[in-house]
Amino acid sequence: MIGALLGVIGEHGALVGDIETRYVGRDHFLRDVTVSAYDQPHLDEVLKAIREETETEIQNVRDLVFERHAGGKIRVGRTTAADTPEDLRYIYTPGVARVCRAIEQDPALARQFTSMGHTVAIVSNGTRVLGLGDIGALASLPVMEGKAVLYDRFVGLSAVPLVIDEDDPEAFVDTVCRVAVGFGGIHLEDIRTPDCFWIEDELIRRLPQPVMHDDQHGTATVLLAAVLSALRHTDREGRRDLTCAQVGLGAAGLAIARLLMDAGFDVVGVDPGAEARERLEASGGRTAELHAAAEEADVLIATTGVIGLITPEMIRPGQVVLALSNPIPEISPEAAVEAGAAFAADGRSVNNALAFPGLFKAALDVGAPAITSAMKIAAAEAISALAPDQELVPSPFDPRVHERVIKAVSAAA
Repeated sequence: MIGALLGVIGEHGALVGDIETRYVGRDHFLRDVTVSAYDQPHLDEVLKAIREETETEIQNVRDLVFERHAGGKIRVGRTTAADTPEDLRYIYTPGVARVCRAIEQDPALARQFTSMGHTVAIVSNGTRVLGLGDIGALASLPVMEGKAVLYDRFVGLSAVPLVIDEDDPEAFVDTVCRVAVGFGGIHLEDIRTPDCFWIEDELIRRLPQPVMHDDQHGTATVLLAAVLSALRHTDREGRRDLTCAQVGLGAAGLAIARLLMDAGFDVVGVDPGAEARERLEASGGRTAELHAAAEEADVLIATTGVIGLITPEMIRPGQVVLALSNPIPEISPEAAVEAGAAFAADGRSVNNALAFPGLFKAALDVGAPAITSAMKIAAAEAISALAPDQELVPSPFDPRVHERVIKAVSAAA
C-alpha cells in the first residue's frame, strides 16, 4: 500500500518528505506523509490521483508551513529575574532611574546596560519581497520574523522586525533614523531597486551604527565564498588574476560585482539598463554585452531571473559557471558542464544565513560603526574554508561556520 501510494505521488510530480507511522492495526496503517507540491492546483491534482488510483483513505490534509507560522515565530523574553518585590526594585522603579541617569551622562553605557548591544532591527517596507514583488509592509512581516529566528538560532542576537508602511525613500529613511537609537545595528531587507541603494547609503551616512542591506551584501558575501570554493575545486585557489562576468546588476548583482572587485578580481558587468551599468562603472568596474563578457570570463555569474539566458554555446571550456536564479537558473549546471564548464552550480548553494548573522554579531561585539568590504571578504573566506569537497559552501547548521565567521570578521574590523 505505501509503495503504491508513493508511486502515485511521484508520478504526479510531487516530492515525498518525512513518513511517520501513527498507528499499526490488523488491516490498516495510519501514517503522516509529508508531500511538497508547487501550488494548490498541483496539490489538488495529487490528492485526486491518490483517491482514484490507490486504496489509501485521506484522513486529513494539513499545511505544515502555515502551522509553523501560527502565532508568529518570535517573542520578546526577559533575561533577568522578576520574581520578588526586590527584583522589581532593581530592574524597575526606583533602581532603573540610576541607570537612566548614567546613560544620560554617558550614552556609551547603553551598550552595557541595555539590550542595544546585542539587538538588530530588521527593517523593510515590503517593496520587493523574495520573488513576490511589492506586497507591502504587513505581508513582508513573516520574512522579517524568519530572519529574526536565524539571528537567535545561529549567533544568539536579538532581532526585532520593523516593517514600515512607507514607499517614499526619504520618508522611509527619516522614519528609520528616528527609531534606530535603541538598536545596535540596522539590517535592511526586501527593498526595491533602485531605492535600496540610496536608502542604504543615506542611512550609513546618517547613523552611527552598522547598516547593511542583506539582499545586496549578504548575498555578495556568500557568492564570493562560492567563487573561492569553485576556484579551489578547479585548482585555481588563491588566484586573483581572473575575470569574473557578473550578468545582472540589480541589488544583488551590483553588490557581488563590487565585492569581487574589492577582493582583487577583474570584473565585467552585463545589464540591459543604462543606470545599472553606470553604477558599476562609477565604482570602477567595466561593462560589456553578454556574449563578449561570457567569452572572456573565467567565472561566469548570473543573477537575472531569466530562464535560458545563458546558452551552451556561450560556455567557454574551463569556465566556472554560477547561474543563481531560483527556482530555475539561467543555465542548468548539467548543461554548463556538458558544454565544457570545469565547474557549475545553481542558486541552491547561496544561502545568506551563512553570512549576515556572523557579520552583525562581530560588528556589535567589537563596536564597529560599519560593515566594510574587508569584513565581508573575511566572512567569505571563513565560509569557503569549511565547504565540503565539491560543495561551494557548508551548511548554515554547521556550528563551526558562525563561530569562524565571527572570529574572522572581528579581526578584520
